Parts: sequence; structure tokens; C-alpha cells
Amino acid sequence: MKKFLTRFQNSIQTLIKFLLYGGSMVLFFFMLGIENRQVRVLSRTSVIMGVMYVIMAFALTRIYGSFDVGRRKNRTIVLAMELTLFFTSVGTYLVFLIMNVNDANGRVFRLTSIGFFLLSLVLQAILVILMVYIGNKFYLYVTPEEHTTVIIANVAEKANIERVIGSFRQRYVIENIVRYDDPDIKKLVKESDAVFFYDVPAGERTELVNYCYKHQINIYLNPDISDIVEMTSREMMFGDVPFLAHEARKMTFEQRIVKRLADIGISAFFLILLSPLFLISAALIHAEDKGSVFFRQKRATIHGRVFEIYKFRTMKENVENFSATSGDDRITKIGHFLRKYRIDELPQLLNIIRGDMSLVGPRPEMLENVSEYEREMPEFRYRLRMKAGLTGLAQIVGRYNTSSRDKLILDLMYIENFSLLLDIRLLFQTVLVLFNADDSTEGFSQDGDKEN
Repeated sequence: MKKFLTRFQNSIQTLIKFLLYGGSMVLFFFMLGIENRQVRVLSRTSVIMGVMYVIMAFALTRIYGSFDVGRRKNRTIVLAMELTLFFTSVGTYLVFLIMNVNDANGRVFRLTSIGFFLLSLVLQAILVILMVYIGNKFYLYVTPEEHTTVIIANVAEKANIERVIGSFRQRYVIENIVRYDDPDIKKLVKESDAVFFYDVPAGERTELVNYCYKHQINIYLNPDISDIVEMTSREMMFGDVPFLAHEARKMTFEQRIVKRLADIGISAFFLILLSPLFLISAALIHAEDKGSVFFRQKRATIHGRVFEIYKFRTMKENVENFSATSGDDRITKIGHFLRKYRIDELPQLLNIIRGDMSLVGPRPEMLENVSEYEREMPEFRYRLRMKAGLTGLAQIVGRYNTSSRDKLILDLMYIENFSLLLDIRLLFQTVLVLFNADDSTEGFSQDGDKEN
């Protein structure tokens, strides 16, 4: 039976995806159709709603990721799929309400069947959890564990590697973690199903990758700058000689204009929308210890330009100055809440309107951190090729203890792959961070800030 299922693994996984998307759409239309005949029969309204549902589901799946069990954690997949279906359903429901503004309804815009709509959202959420559970169980049943050897540059990285790969322990069984210069390394590699490379020097890594390729061993590479250059290159043929061409990238004039206008417009909109939250946060901060509401700190942005960043104060005043740690007693009661849900970052919308920052980009580092990181990694200055951002790739996929090297790589991946569509995608994905607040803010502050 297992051999049969393995043979048709891709087809069965496609069927599970179809049941998820198709079932969600059926639930949505069935619930709205209970009180609205034009939804449950073939009509102009139902056709337009159906097209809208499919288009939005496809677009949001591209943003939040597909039903990729085995490659992401269950919680992440559930959140991504539920956000996809939630926004899809809300968008389609709004189309339904707009189409209901007609002569038969007195040309009045009003909420219709709101109870059934909300019930459809609940049923869709249950369906997502069920399908993710079934999909994951099936994937783990037909996909054998990969007995893994991890090759690292420094033994000090062992704990971090165990944490990262260990979180996928149902998929990967770590047999060995060794330095790249271990005398028995090829023997260990040959006995493995998969090999992970983390920060291994280029020469040694190339030799070992070739060895893995020769023996058909699965390879997982933690990228370095040369890999990013290769990933963002295009194929070119000079006669019969193949090349990979990487052209130095800069934002075009049109991209700068559109990005700046979007920064101003979206920031101004959210400043107005969230003004009550600003007032409540400010009142609670001041009420706790009668101290200042904001704190300002010098940060570095594009080309190393220095500016003052604005944040809500989350620490007690006049305490020792060092980066926050887990259980830090310098953080105020309201500060814990503000940090957890990133509310302390909201005043940076003012920095964006001033032009110091952008909505999306590498996080602005403290000047002390910039100097320290550049001593350890001279290439760290490359992330200053783009204006600092309120959110970015490193903040969305990173954790509180993501290493400075990995954050650098994530920032460079964003810079080299920059597009306005990527910015839109990352803005939508930032919503996921709020649902993973415990993972992303535990221990350290979001970007290692210190407060006086």
C-alpha cells in the first residue's frame, strides 16, 4: 500500500490541495447562497464572484505560500492558508455587497447575510486545519526520513544548527554535525541521505558538493554572497560557451518615485487609522512610570546616512544600557505587550514620511552594531545600499536569535531581488509576524535596540 501511495504521491497531494481550495469555495458560496438565490444559481453575480474568488485565492497564495506540507511548519501553513482564504472571502463578499446595490434593493449599500458569511469563515478555518493535518500525515507516511550530516565552519554554530534543523525532526534525523576539515568527513557524507552546509569556506564546500553530487546525496546550502549573485543572474551564451551574467542593480527612477509615493500614502493612511492606538499606547506608557512616551536613537540608513529613529519607550528610564534579553526586568509591563505585537515600532511611520526610512527594506541598525558587524563581516555594509525599512525579509522569516550573518544574507536577497511586487508581497506577509509574535520577539528586541 505504501509503495502504491508513494508512486502517486504528487497526484494525491494535488487532490488534497484541490479539496482544500474547492471545499473552501463551496462552503463560502453555499453559506451566502442560503439567503441569496443569485449566489446559489448560475447568474451574473455568481459568475463574477467566482472569478473574483479564484483570482484572489491565486494571488494571495503567491504571497503567503502554497499548501507546501513537509517544507514549512504546520502552524505556518495553517496561518498562511487561513489568511489567504480570509482575505479572499472578504474581497469576494465585498464584490457581492457592491453588486447588491441595485434598483431591487433601493440602491443602498448594506451588509447582507453577515452571520452566514462569518460562519463560512469559521468553517473554512476548520477545513484548513483538517487538510493540513491530513496532508502532513500523508507526506510523512510516504516520505522517508533523511538521515543527515551537517557540515559547519565553526563548532560554536552547533547549537544554532540543532535548533533550526531540529524543528523539522520528523523530516530530518541529524546523525552528525562536523567541521568541514574533519578527517572522516567524506565517509560520514557517503553514509548520509542529505548533507547541510552552513557557512563553509568556498573551496572546501565546492569539493564536498561535487562529492555529494557524484553519490546522489541531497544537498542543502546556506547561501553566501556568491550564491546570491548566482541566484539573481541570467543565462547568456557567448557562442557555444555558457555564462551566468549578473548586472549591478540599482533602483530605476520610476521605481524610486513609485516606492516613495507608496511610502507616504500608506504611512499617512495608517497614521490616521491607528491614531487611537497611538493615544492609548502613549497614555499607558506615561501612566506606568510617568516617564517619556517616546525614545529616539541614532540609526544608519542608505549609504550610511545617520538619522534618529522614533519608537514607543518599552524600558524603564535611566537603566543600564545593553540589548534586551529573555526575562529582562528593565522592560516595563506595557513594554512587554508593545514589543510582542510590534506596536512600539509604529512611530517609525513618521520616519517614513520624513524620508529617513521606507516601508520595506533592511532594518536600520544601531551605529554601535554597524561598526561591530563590519569588523566581523566587512560585507555587512552592502545592506546599506538600500534605504532602511520598517519591515523586511529578515524580519518576516527571521527569529529573535537569527544570527547577524543570516540576517545579512536575507537583506541581500531582498536587495538583489527587489521589485515593487516583492514589496507588496512582504507587506502582506508582515501580518504573519503578528501571529508568530512569541517566536519572533522572544529574548531580544526586534532589531537589538537599547534604550536609555
